[in-house]
Amino acid sequence: MVRPCRHGMCATLFKDWMAHLCGLCLTLRDEHGHKARLVTNYDGLLVSVLTEAQSEAASPRRRAGACALRGFRGADVVAARAEGARLAASVSLLLAAGRTRDHIADGDGAFARGVPAAVAGRVADSWDAAGGRTGAALAFDVTALREAVTRQTELERTPGLPLLALTEPTEEAVAAAFAHTAVLAGRPGNAAPLAEAGRFFGRLAHLLDAVEDLPEDHTTGAFNPLLATGTPLREARRLCDAALHGLRLALAEADFESRTLVDALLGHEAGKAVRRTFDGHPFAAFDGAPWQDVLASPPVVKEDGARRGLHVRPLADLRAPDAGYPPAGPPPQGPYPPPGTPLPPGFRPRKARPGCGPELCLAGALVGCTCGLWRPEWSEYYHAGCTDRCACGRADGCGDCCNCGNCCDCCNCCGSGDGGGGCNCGCDC
Repeated sequence: MVRPCRHGMCATLFKDWMAHLCGLCLTLRDEHGHKARLVTNYDGLLVSVLTEAQSEAASPRRRAGACALRGFRGADVVAARAEGARLAASVSLLLAAGRTRDHIADGDGAFARGVPAAVAGRVADSWDAAGGRTGAALAFDVTALREAVTRQTELERTPGLPLLALTEPTEEAVAAAFAHTAVLAGRPGNAAPLAEAGRFFGRLAHLLDAVEDLPEDHTTGAFNPLLATGTPLREARRLCDAALHGLRLALAEADFESRTLVDALLGHEAGKAVRRTFDGHPFAAFDGAPWQDVLASPPVVKEDGARRGLHVRPLADLRAPDAGYPPAGPPPQGPYPPPGTPLPPGFRPRKARPGCGPELCLAGALVGCTCGLWRPEWSEYYHAGCTDRCACGRADGCGDCCNCGNCCDCCNCCGSGDGGGGCNCGCDC
């Protein structure tokens, strides 16, 4: 859910975020072997970020060697002995094991076949055992995470439950992980507000995942909490906005040594995730509109004839206001089309991304030749690494201004944090 970009954050904040990401990956390698690195994920490292934000001494750094994912450069990363990184590794392993078992139980894709399901089951068992060992070494009760998967499966099989009842296991699992960071950092007073922040973040993550999977789940018939409860997109958006507000209020009550990165990730980037998920959603036009009218509208076709996923006309264009809208007849069943309804031609479960046409390829070639990796000898970036030599890598215009310490100071000493009149540090200065 939280996917910061180096072009949208101050350089120092992005460097700190990468230190936690690489630290989580290397902690998984050092404690559980190379295969465990497959469970590295962006949301899991938030546990490491929260631990360091409360106590920098609890999150020591070390110098890591060159890595292909860093352009074969070294970097300062969170050490594997850091308790926050180890807790993030435990949480990532346990949740990955739970998700794998859930896919096996549902028979999704290749998991429906005997041999792949058996292999995946053994891998999930090894991940679960490894996560349990690391959690026990940190005095973290992993029962909440293990039970969350079991309870989620049971709730999905129980008809008539409200939407927030279906998100409750995820909320409690994330709350337990967030609250334990206060124990590791030696700040027990933060346990309650961080547990509350974890509940809101878990709710937000669950709802956004359901919204993203909505078209695909409708096509395949897989369980989706929005479809199961008949929740419209507008109500899901309201719940997400409320959860985001509650998350920010809960974090404001916690006592941090340095909260800049926490606010940037759990405030600014979480808000971007909500907007990214809902804005332009393929089912947005179906929310409250008669499905037969939407189905009758032809998909948008580009000039070259390639269809760009599921496109519908705006609701105002489906029928003129004076044409008897809404149409006569029984009301539609729910805010989404009934299962089994044929979708418009050219439908794709995910939002399509533009392809690489001749113009885009030519533009990319020109950019690579002019402001790509090549630099003249007199350039200050001539001996720099690959990512720094590319002009795109310096688009934030903020440099290391966040060394000012405070996020608002960062905006002030930059003049304009993102080079365009606004602050990109994740604050509302």
